[in-house]
Amino acid sequence: MPAALDSATAADAATPRDVIGAAGLVTATFRRHYLVRSDDGSTISCVLRGRTLAIACGDRVRWVESGPGEGVIEAIEPRTTLFYRSDARREKLIAANVTQVLGMVAPDPPFDDELVHRWIVAAESAGCRFVLIANKRDLPAFAAIRPRLAQFAALGYPVVEISASEGAGALAPLLVGQHSVLIGQSGMGKSTLINRMLPSAAARVGEVSAALHTGRHTTTETTLYLIDASSWIVDSPGMKEFGLGHLPADAIERGFVELRPLLGTCRFRNCRHDSEPGCAIREAIARGEVKPWRLALLRQLLSDSGRRAQTW
Repeated sequence: MPAALDSATAADAATPRDVIGAAGLVTATFRRHYLVRSDDGSTISCVLRGRTLAIACGDRVRWVESGPGEGVIEAIEPRTTLFYRSDARREKLIAANVTQVLGMVAPDPPFDDELVHRWIVAAESAGCRFVLIANKRDLPAFAAIRPRLAQFAALGYPVVEISASEGAGALAPLLVGQHSVLIGQSGMGKSTLINRMLPSAAARVGEVSAALHTGRHTTTETTLYLIDASSWIVDSPGMKEFGLGHLPADAIERGFVELRPLLGTCRFRNCRHDSEPGCAIREAIARGEVKPWRLALLRQLLSDSGRRAQTW
């Protein structure tokens, strides 16, 4: 089991029985420093007790005071979801207790289609809704990416076209009652969107930088912004890669929504969806129900993650 999930499991088992200190929501992370919004509305700068816990924005934690305005995180409360990426060397937690993942792309800088598919698989594996935000629709180059956006809409994922400099627009209703995490490559306009959508965001950035002693914030840390009493959004650092090394083969396969009804229905239990007779996925491709490139992508993601196709 990955270390991040080990940490969550340990915290889930240890927290409720022996309640430790005050409770609060992690609203910013930078290395091993954290901002916690206490349930009484105050904000405290915290560090971790030891190195056994892995903490993300959106985590509910228990902390004890260590000095004026400072505290020590002792435990994590049970999580509903954990959204993160990993490769052979390390794991990077992005956000906890999220209900939807907002992936942002734009015509400039160019975006990577495979990266978006990786976000989708990770969102599906965490039980989160995925929404694709297509930013910078005011640019002439935007028309050229619409055919690429159509592949995601065809899979059933909402695609919302915006110009972040103008505000959230059509995106705003999708944020109501949701715990969202905003992800994307650097330069896509994530922070611009946050600043236009939440007028207090600039002040919040100053608060985070001062409290965590970072000096600046161009999303080198992860920050959570409250939208209303039931909604929040996490702004994450730009990412060029999104490893799925923490996911087993069946989770990667089930991240392909159109393949789910077919999984486990091939003639042979050990079908690799290659040249075996009675392969349900290849038959669906022949009928035009599944795009051939989707099977090629599945094989690529399994290979990159060091996995083999699941057997039944």
